[in-house]
Amino acid sequence: MKKILSAIAIAICASTFAASQNSAPHLETRHRVRQLVVDGKPFLILGGELRNSSSSSREYMKRVWPQLVEKKLNTVLGAVSWELIEPEEGKFNFTSVDSFIEDARQNHMKVVFLWFGSWKNGLSSYQPYWVKANPQRFPWVKNQAGKTLDILSTFADSTRDADAKGFAALMRHIREFDGQEHTVIMMQVENEVGIRDDSRDRSPAANETYAKPVPKDLMNYLVQHKSTLAPELLEVWAANGNKTSGTWEEVFGPGKPASVQLYGPDLTQERKDVLWRQVSWASDEFFMAWRYSTYINKVAAAGKAEYNIPMYANAWLQQPGCPRPGEYPSGGPVPQVHDIWRFGAPNIDFLSPDLYISQFDWTCERFTRNGNPLFIPEANTGGGAGGNAITALLKFNGIGFSPFGIDGFGGFGRGGRGAGTNNTPPPPDSFAQTYAILDCLAPVILDNQGKGTIAFLQPTDDTNAAPQELKLGDYTLSISAYTGGGFGGFGGGVTVTNASRARLVINSGPGAYVFVGGPMNVAFTPNTPGPGSVVLGSFDESTLVDGRWVPGRRLNGDETDHNRRWQDMRSFGIYRYTVFQRE
Repeated sequence: MKKILSAIAIAICASTFAASQNSAPHLETRHRVRQLVVDGKPFLILGGELRNSSSSSREYMKRVWPQLVEKKLNTVLGAVSWELIEPEEGKFNFTSVDSFIEDARQNHMKVVFLWFGSWKNGLSSYQPYWVKANPQRFPWVKNQAGKTLDILSTFADSTRDADAKGFAALMRHIREFDGQEHTVIMMQVENEVGIRDDSRDRSPAANETYAKPVPKDLMNYLVQHKSTLAPELLEVWAANGNKTSGTWEEVFGPGKPASVQLYGPDLTQERKDVLWRQVSWASDEFFMAWRYSTYINKVAAAGKAEYNIPMYANAWLQQPGCPRPGEYPSGGPVPQVHDIWRFGAPNIDFLSPDLYISQFDWTCERFTRNGNPLFIPEANTGGGAGGNAITALLKFNGIGFSPFGIDGFGGFGRGGRGAGTNNTPPPPDSFAQTYAILDCLAPVILDNQGKGTIAFLQPTDDTNAAPQELKLGDYTLSISAYTGGGFGGFGGGVTVTNASRARLVINSGPGAYVFVGGPMNVAFTPNTPGPGSVVLGSFDESTLVDGRWVPGRRLNGDETDHNRRWQDMRSFGIYRYTVFQRE
């Protein structure tokens, strides 16, 4: 009987493990933070997005994959265009999709596909010829002057249904081709949608709908969620009397949107007043947000019915250079309309910013309201990319970060194009160095997101500067510039030419700390005084091997004066301490 029970237990464990391994990528909440789970484990996307057409050619990508490996990516974002997979209606060709997945596997990377269906950057250019050439069946947007814009209208069920069928076929094929491997971990549905060159669609069908009352189910949703609505939407609604019925202009007014939506917090009030007078059309933007979100929800639902993995929509952000709806795509998932998108697109798992503006932290704050997980699919390249990745993933508990054009900027991360010529070695690749650190620490980072156990360090070479004091876990850490010394000239650390902005400490468990940075000293003071002193339990360094951080020495004996000297980190590196208070 014991043998039978043991066999049953083993079978159940094996079945449970197999189920966790074969379950599709999905989102889970841990420590009040939404995380991406792949093959049963939380996964941190260290990504890069290709230029728009790169993924369409396997031959072109042959020279790109080594660049992506050099950048220490674990995930690549690439487009799948409707015109390539469905050149004739109902006839599909997934050759480019399959080759991209196969090559990603060969290079040990995951994939996030971007579905360029009805829209890309708000415009319509990636749909098949049979869609482009039939405006009677697939109508286009009209602007206020009656001009036809290069934007497929959301006011055509025929367009939405054709897009949804194409996307469903793609998701069905990905499930059949990759449903066990899980190379493809997420999908972006469309790209930076919204009306450009006007604040809304003014085709006859659009005008007729705009003149009707705001849908009752949308108004009910806003009323039920009023306590958590975005302040931008609330301000507009309140300015027009908080009406719960009426046309779009009666409820939201034709007047100016909320002040806080226009720009970062660093502008003067005088400048804000000038911008307020220039901006209008809140009701137009809300109207288009409802149309785009409900359209995209149908597309996403068709895809999820075939293969249910996380799906998101990305936003071209409003900014000082283009503050009016229509100067940026009106109706896209910008923060002031997130609540309308949540109502209209429940099959979209989260909303993401394409973050090219200088107000990085402020934008991250707006995109993490109401539990929206932060994923940045596009961002600036260059020297700031590594620092922005750290901010997004550690400060805002992001699930991933991805600069755009990873295959097209030769000097990205190395000080610009041409760096390292004239027989001089190239400078350190700051972005690759940052991703290497994040890759090494990903399990620790994911285990600590949402716990309040991650802190940023303020590096200094000034030995006279006051130490940085951090209360983390059971100890207060006092961190200062390295002052040299030590026992017998030994010590931990690996000399690294470092350009990464990574400087942080994680309280990874009781008395356990992971440091990134150096050279620096650290001293531990118990938050609860006791009779004994703080004692080093263990001290481990990491080392760089072929650009990746791997476990190094367990330092002891002469290197730590037999655990009597333990506070110094003598060069830039990753260090792991355990300490305890001896009675």
